[in-house]
Amino acid sequence: MDLEIIYKDDYCICVNKPNNVVVHHSYLSRNVSDEQSLLQLLEIQFGEKFHPIHRLDRKTSGIMILTNKTENVSKFQALFTNKEIQKTYYGIVRGHAPEKKVIDSPVKGKDGKSYKEALTHLKTLATITLDIPVKPYDSSRYSLVEMEPKTGRMHQLRAHTLKISHPLIGDAKYGDKNHDLMFETNFGWKNLFLHAGRLSFKHPFTNKIVNLKSEFPEDWNSLFKKFDWKNPIL
Repeated sequence: MDLEIIYKDDYCICVNKPNNVVVHHSYLSRNVSDEQSLLQLLEIQFGEKFHPIHRLDRKTSGIMILTNKTENVSKFQALFTNKEIQKTYYGIVRGHAPEKKVIDSPVKGKDGKSYKEALTHLKTLATITLDIPVKPYDSSRYSLVEMEPKTGRMHQLRAHTLKISHPLIGDAKYGDKNHDLMFETNFGWKNLFLHAGRLSFKHPFTNKIVNLKSEFPEDWNSLFKKFDWKNPIL
């Protein structure tokens, strides 16, 4: 599998990570021999090793920044630490979400015990009501939302959409299995509908403003056509 390259220069590479691709295998992973990680795919494609600047969940698609030089990692990571990078995600959620919502709610840290402050700005771009029953209702409603996380907590967007009772479609951990099943049964869509669609930052080495966008996966394009929704990154 060749990865889509969104941007590349002497300091970094930005790729469009597909759904269901892990960034790298953990030491305890049981799937190392069964699947290739994003880092392995890049090494095959370019013949060199790359280092991720940030993370995306296995199920999440979209823009990721990496570098082939370890000495560049800290400079790019500082963009995230200092909140000097704008990240825009898109999601399909259950129900008709609020027109605008600031979600200021702590989420669990990596240890699963402590909580960390987390902030997300959400905006609804489109809604639809389908004449397809999903228990306990005789119809089903969905929204296309745009989200800007102002903090970078693990599973932040997935937990925050659940917090406001509009979980993401296709999220086995935080979502609604009845709606996930409806999407798969009626449309054949079974991936997590969460996509890192845009990134904007001032390049830490060239000082140029970099504005990036990543194309949606096939399921998304099929959904836009079926629901008659405008693709928000075109």
